[in-house]
Amino acid sequence: MALPGFLHDAEVMWQALVDDLRVIDGVEVLTLRDDRLDRQPALDKVEILYTEAGRFREDYRHCLAASDAVWVIAPEEAGILESLNREILIAGKRLLGCQPDAVRIAASKFATAQCLSRAGIPVAPTFTSALRMPATGPVVAKPDEGAGCQDTLYFPDRAAAGEWALGKDGAGFVFQPYLPGEPRSLSVLCHPGGCRLLSVNRQHIRLAAGQLHFHGVTTNALPDRDGCHASLARRVAAAIPGLWGYVGIDLIDTEDGPVILEVNPRVTVSYAGMRSALGFNPAASVLALPDPPAPGAWPPAGPLRDERISQCP
Repeated sequence: MALPGFLHDAEVMWQALVDDLRVIDGVEVLTLRDDRLDRQPALDKVEILYTEAGRFREDYRHCLAASDAVWVIAPEEAGILESLNREILIAGKRLLGCQPDAVRIAASKFATAQCLSRAGIPVAPTFTSALRMPATGPVVAKPDEGAGCQDTLYFPDRAAAGEWALGKDGAGFVFQPYLPGEPRSLSVLCHPGGCRLLSVNRQHIRLAAGQLHFHGVTTNALPDRDGCHASLARRVAAAIPGLWGYVGIDLIDTEDGPVILEVNPRVTVSYAGMRSALGFNPAASVLALPDPPAPGAWPPAGPLRDERISQCP
C-alpha cells in the first residue's frame, strides 16, 4: 500500500501533537509510527512503536492496553477514525477526541451538510449528483469522505461536472457550488455545553489545471472582533452531538457571511502552529476539558438559534 498524498500534513500534525504532549507535567507519550517513515531521534518522555499494515491492529491494541488516554490522528475516510475511536471506548480508556457517532456524521460531507442545514446553519449546498444542482455557476466535486483538497475538482458549470461524473465514475463524490470568498478554518475546543474558539485561520487554496490544491494554512491569522465565528462554532457544536476536544471547521467567508464546507472531527494542520501563535499549549487545554458523558447521554441535536449569526457581514 502506497503512502498517502497527505503524508506531509500528517507528519506536521503528529510532530506538533507529540511535542505539545511531552512538555506537560506527568504525561508520557507512547505513539505508533509507520515503519516506512524515517526514524525519529530519541525524545524525552516519548516512546515510538514502529508498525506496519500487517500488525497494526495488534500494535494498536498493545498501545491501548498500556495507555490511560488515547488521542488518534487518522483520516475519517472508510470509517478509519470512527473505528479507532470506538475501540478506545470499548477498551475503557479515555478518548481524547470526538465520539464515534459524531465522527460518522462529520466524515461525510453530505451528512454534515444535511445535519447543519436542519439546524439552520449556513452550509454549502451539497449534492450527490451534479445534475440535481441549480443550472448556474461553477461546480466543485470532491470525495464525500476525504481530507483537505484531496481530489477536489473544479468545473465551469453543472453540465461539465455531470459529464465528468458519468465518464469517470463519480461514485463517492459530492458536488457543491463554487463559492467566491476567502477560504478559512476555525480551530475550536468542544465539550458538552460549551465550545471555545481558539483561532480563525487563513487557508491557502489555489486553482490549477481544474483542481483545487491546499498550500498550507496561517494559524490565528484573523481576529474575531464581532464574535461571528465563535457564534458559528457554537452552533455547529450544538448541531453535532459528540464533538469533543480539538475540532476544525472549514468555511468560505462570502460577501453574505461565513458558509461552512465541512467539519473535521480531529486535529487539523492548523494545530501545528497553534502553541506559538496563541502562547499556550492547546494539548494541555484538551486534557483539562471535562470528561464527556457516556455514549447516549449527550444533549440531543437541534437548532441553536443565536441571533448574532444574522449580524455577520
